[in-house]
Amino acid sequence: MKKTHSPLYLTGSLILASAFAFAACEKKAPTTSTPPKPAATDDHGHSHDDGHSHDAAPSHAPGHGGAVIALGEQVVGPFNTKATRDQGEIVAGKDAPIDVTVTPTGTAKAVAVRFWIGTQDAKGSVKAKADIEDPKDPNRWHTHAEIPNPIPEGSKIWVEIEDDAGAKHVAGFAFGS
Repeated sequence: MKKTHSPLYLTGSLILASAFAFAACEKKAPTTSTPPKPAATDDHGHSHDDGHSHDAAPSHAPGHGGAVIALGEQVVGPFNTKATRDQGEIVAGKDAPIDVTVTPTGTAKAVAVRFWIGTQDAKGSVKAKADIEDPKDPNRWHTHAEIPNPIPEGSKIWVEIEDDAGAKHVAGFAFGS
């Protein structure tokens, strides 16, 4: 003969189980404290592992407080461009800080700017997406582009500007001296 439990026994078990479940879900009052802010170790999206710093007051000019090498000016699609890089050797396996001022010649807007060092097809290179470093200078785009190892013969600093219609415009600049 099969033993069955009484409905009272089952009801009591359900009530007891529910009480434990609700007791475990304690409702806490919302806190009004704000989470701690991270330390301000970087102000524009890159590390300082290469030893450069930003101790001097910002100059709102290309470069990281040191000398800047002008790489030239070009018309690239619907944009005038002016490229510079920080003074220093182009060394395989390192990076190069690059700034490009992108000024529309008409109604087109730059929505993305990418830099790479190497050949125009970017084979063996890493494209680095640039950012507007200073909101007060919204046409100047900055990033640190990786230098391939080995550096292909005929390498340049390449700039790709994507406009608001989705078209991409490319120009190459010699390293400068």
